[in-house]
Amino acid sequence: MGTVSIEDFQKLDIRVAKVVKADQLKGSNKLIQLTLDLGQGQRTVVAGIAETHKAEQLVGKNLVILANLAPRKLMGVTSEGMVLAAEQGGNVYLLTADGNPPAGAKVI
Repeated sequence: MGTVSIEDFQKLDIRVAKVVKADQLKGSNKLIQLTLDLGQGQRTVVAGIAETHKAEQLVGKNLVILANLAPRKLMGVTSEGMVLAAEQGGNVYLLTADGNPPAGAKVI
């Protein structure tokens, strides 16, 4: 895998987001629609994690997201970011924040 410059990395806006609401997206076995609190407002993010996570268990969690990803429409819903996760051997591990940082805290 190639390397990136510090300038490229600094373009990423990675933040802590609190899950306010989570629902399985109708018509999809893989997608969950999340309403996230970023401290200065809420946004919708669609994540392909329904095969490994139950929507109702995500509410209240502090997830780490890429907040400045260009919006993209998935199954008719505009997703305004990306939930960050690790994957190995079919297991998906959502990145969460240690402790209880406020919604919107910037990952540095």
